[in-house]
Amino acid sequence: MSVNTLEPLIRVENLGKHFGDIKVLEGINVDIYKGDVVFVVGPSGSGKSTFLRCLNRLEEPTEGHIYFEGTDITGPKVDIDKHRQKMGMVFQQFNLFPHMDIMKNLTLAPMKLQNKSQQEAEAQAMELLERVGLADRAHAYPSQLSGGQKQRIAIVRALAMKPDVMLFDEPTSALDPEMVGEVLNVMGELAKEHMTMVVVTHEMGFAREVATRVMFMDGGNFVEEAGPEEFFGNPKNERLKAFLSKVL
Repeated sequence: MSVNTLEPLIRVENLGKHFGDIKVLEGINVDIYKGDVVFVVGPSGSGKSTFLRCLNRLEEPTEGHIYFEGTDITGPKVDIDKHRQKMGMVFQQFNLFPHMDIMKNLTLAPMKLQNKSQQEAEAQAMELLERVGLADRAHAYPSQLSGGQKQRIAIVRALAMKPDVMLFDEPTSALDPEMVGEVLNVMGELAKEHMTMVVVTHEMGFAREVATRVMFMDGGNFVEEAGPEEFFGNPKNERLKAFLSKVL
């Protein structure tokens, strides 16, 4: 569980994102603490992925501030790449380098950005591959892997940087149904280890199981948030009730 006496790991203040006249996000205020496993759910087009991508400035906020580990990362002089090294990101599409084998995919960033030796980076990569049951695929290429295997590799690649928070943008939505479980298992293990996570997903059963908090987004802002039991068992907001009646 998060310990709320501490400074939040991520503090979002009055975040807005506009595309021309279209306001995708408006006036968002959220605190995320170390060890939080926050699930963001809501209808398509409500702004969930845009919110997540603003957290590491893959989308530039139009207004407001995002503080990460006490630094305003929306400030004009901030070295965003330095902060992104501490924010692992896993996308719907796996974004692996197709011309590199899995070992190269996993060791490139730690060697280049953290000055790890090849030996050190490879030892860490093997450890992570063993953890997700893919040690035997170290020298395979992405094209030789299933979707579920690729997504597990994408998670491991983010973990190789030893991030302080992991951001997941609908990590199972591009997978065949039988491959979803193998990715959720890895994420569930991370949650048990108190990895701070912000997860945009449609996997309601999984949210109910592992979230410390679930937040419902509609029309560019959070309209309800609660612990999973309360969120799913006793929703207050009418829009949330309607949403859950369709997806559960």
